[in-house]
Amino acid sequence: MSIACRFERSLLRHDEIDVVGQSHHPTILSLDAADLRALRDNLRQLRDVEKTLAFQKRREARGKGEPRGANFPGTAERPLQRKQVFAAALKRVNKEEARMARLTARRSLSESAQRALALRKSSAASHHPTAGQTAAEGMRPVESNKRRATIPGSQIGSVSKATKRAQATRDSR
Repeated sequence: MSIACRFERSLLRHDEIDVVGQSHHPTILSLDAADLRALRDNLRQLRDVEKTLAFQKRREARGKGEPRGANFPGTAERPLQRKQVFAAALKRVNKEEARMARLTARRSLSESAQRALALRKSSAASHHPTAGQTAAEGMRPVESNKRRATIPGSQIGSVSKATKRAQATRDSR
């Protein structure tokens, strides 16, 4: 389920809004590979922090962990939703990195194919002497000495028919 941008902004601080905003559509297309890697690392770090806070909140709710006290951040009110926002942004960045990698691979493959075609065309210029006079009929096929395995017509489909009969017997019970 996608998260609305307005809801994202209500959960995040201003600096986090800027980071997550870079993962949205028009902005993410303008980033290069190095910027995407930096953004991915930043989002992973933010997501991991929220994951830790959510884990701590769950432990407190179950009574297994001690409350963190004064050092619990003010944005930890809804850590699971904040983690989902960062995870969705990270997913967008990963998808864009994969798209760029596919585009680069396709471009590289196309260049290689064009180089190979140019090499082939340049090597086709070498001339070989003709074979000379040949017979009009050409070569004659030689019959193979291998025996052909023939299956009698009565056996074709017998296995599948036996399976159908067995299933029908089981179904009629």
